[in-house]
Amino acid sequence: MKAESRRAALTREELLALPAVIDLQTAARAFGMGRTKAYDLARAGEFPCRVLRINNIYHVPTAELLRVLGVSEDSTDPVDDGPER
Repeated sequence: MKAESRRAALTREELLALPAVIDLQTAARAFGMGRTKAYDLARAGEFPCRVLRINNIYHVPTAELLRVLGVSEDSTDPVDDGPER
C-alpha cells in the first residue's frame, strides 16, 4: 500500500469540525479503518455507527459518529455513559 494512501485517523479537532453528514470513507478514517473494511461492514449492516444509504452512496451522521467515539465539544476526554439500558 502506498504511503500517501494510508491516512492517519482524525484528530479530535478534525472530528469536531466535520459537517453534519460525512461520507463513509471519512467515517472509516475516524475509526482508524480502511475503505474496503468500511464498505464491507456497511453492506453487512455492521458499521460501528448508523449509516444512511441514499442513491447507492453511504452517508454517516456526524453526531452519531461522535457519540460512538465518545467525543463531545465540552470535554477533552472520551465520554463514558456506562452501560446502555
